[in-house]
Amino acid sequence: MAENSVMSTEICQLISYIAPAAPATRRPATGEEAFLRPEIGFTPNWYHSAIGIDFGRQWHTDPVYRRRTILEMRSELRRRFPDTGIGGIDRPDRPMDILTGTYGCVSVAAIYGIPVVYTVNNWPNCEHKYLSDNELDNLEPPDLDSNQFFLEFMAQVDWIAVSEGRIEGFMNWQGVLNNAYRLRGEKLFYDIIDCPQRCCHLFDCVCTTMIEGARRLYERQLESGVKIDFLTISNCLVNMISPEQYRETLLPFDCRIAETFGRIGIHNCAWNADPYIDDYASVPNVGYIDMGIDSDLAKAKKTFNNARRALVYKPMDLTNKSLETIQIDLEKIAHEYAPCDVVVGDIDAGTPDERVLAFLELCGQINNKMEN
Repeated sequence: MAENSVMSTEICQLISYIAPAAPATRRPATGEEAFLRPEIGFTPNWYHSAIGIDFGRQWHTDPVYRRRTILEMRSELRRRFPDTGIGGIDRPDRPMDILTGTYGCVSVAAIYGIPVVYTVNNWPNCEHKYLSDNELDNLEPPDLDSNQFFLEFMAQVDWIAVSEGRIEGFMNWQGVLNNAYRLRGEKLFYDIIDCPQRCCHLFDCVCTTMIEGARRLYERQLESGVKIDFLTISNCLVNMISPEQYRETLLPFDCRIAETFGRIGIHNCAWNADPYIDDYASVPNVGYIDMGIDSDLAKAKKTFNNARRALVYKPMDLTNKSLETIQIDLEKIAHEYAPCDVVVGDIDAGTPDERVLAFLELCGQINNKMEN
């Protein structure tokens, strides 16, 4: 496998981005990022517990309501974490990113008609309503021009354009495997073994919908003056299949997405990405990749030396590890993997603010050492 290090240095990097109450996504780097750049994010329950925001259906379907609550969340972040930039509070309130976080991670499944389940203190989920063999064999990508869910979503996008002047933000399109699992359930993993042509048909449909949905959104954003030329994928479930299965069934679709948009970000959650690194290296134009601390960080740095790397640090580790152990972890990350982001998302209610601030201070101390 060719290493990603041979790709053009002109490929722009992507960094982690967690908007208030939104699942993590990515945005373009500026080139001025810190050596060890922390990105902090909180769950909807954190905001619900702190200031009582209801994250049910209205939050995702009514951009007027969503905008008001985002202002409330930004105000709470400024009060508790001043001068940190958490949640983008260092950026102005207009034009505001009202897009990121909409429908959480379930928009593709919703396009395919899977009912969305909303809750007051969490991201939306999908009903466990899975495709039968026959339904899957006859599946076709939905026509987005007549798809009710997508049309209602784009109506929100039009409202944002009028309200803000610019359509800032990023939808979380997830990844091919993640979306396919929401449509097929655990039978997907049997398909990969027993009927790979069936699962590849599902992967093709899902990939087509991801690309077409993103293209249409990007065209509308461009009309407002916002140019987006990348897509990030979430491979949260890839460790449920073998590297060989990934290579044979999923890698072609990740490459297709990368080739379509010119650059790609790859999210792997906080697990060990070692079994898949060599295959990821064959994906063109990787601008971002993340993984857990148990990965071979030195190899990943060598393999993806032109991409922005990120380390996904578990929120439970932030809460439960001693500050001395966290410092050891951060020094390891800095030595073996940086320059990189250190992403601590999904911080829930009950985590002391002081622990978050101490984590940021430790990152700052390491950055100061590097500058000196």
